[in-house]
Amino acid sequence: MSDTKKKLSAKDMAFTGMFAAVIAVLSQVAIPIPSGVPVTLQTFAVALAGYTLGMKLGTASAAVYVLIGTIGVPVFANFKGGLASLTGPTGGFIWGFIIMAFFCGLGMDRTKKIPAILLGIAGLLICHLCGAAQFTMIKQGGFLQSVLLVCVPYLLKDVISVVLAFGLAAVIRSRAKLSRKAEAG
Repeated sequence: MSDTKKKLSAKDMAFTGMFAAVIAVLSQVAIPIPSGVPVTLQTFAVALAGYTLGMKLGTASAAVYVLIGTIGVPVFANFKGGLASLTGPTGGFIWGFIIMAFFCGLGMDRTKKIPAILLGIAGLLICHLCGAAQFTMIKQGGFLQSVLLVCVPYLLKDVISVVLAFGLAAVIRSRAKLSRKAEAG
């Protein structure tokens, strides 16, 4: 069998599902904010999934989380679920988690910390742009106003989350015996 058609192992599927569950659980650690975008640990969980599992499996775990929430399981912040969550004011952030996990997974491959963390932050910024864009469309305000309301107050916490997730992922990978190369691809 060629490398391009490598089957998913039971271990891959288990870790993917486990990290989708981690994202769901940490999404419930939420502090409501008047803007309607709660402060959560979702960004930490998504970054952790990407940095631990790599580009493909990390992205898959975020996509599984989004899919489970889309069909109505209350896995999004404040125990919300369903299509309305994805089409509402905060839905852009939820879609953006898939992109963020991809970029963090891309960073997992790096042997140098700074480029790996910068890739995760790039994914985080794209996630925030998706969130601000959808918030702007739903609330029919200005894009800059949306960025100031639903992105800027969260950026420091989210950047710290990416950095902490990168460090914790290295520990998890070593203890779970996940290699950088074997899982990255």
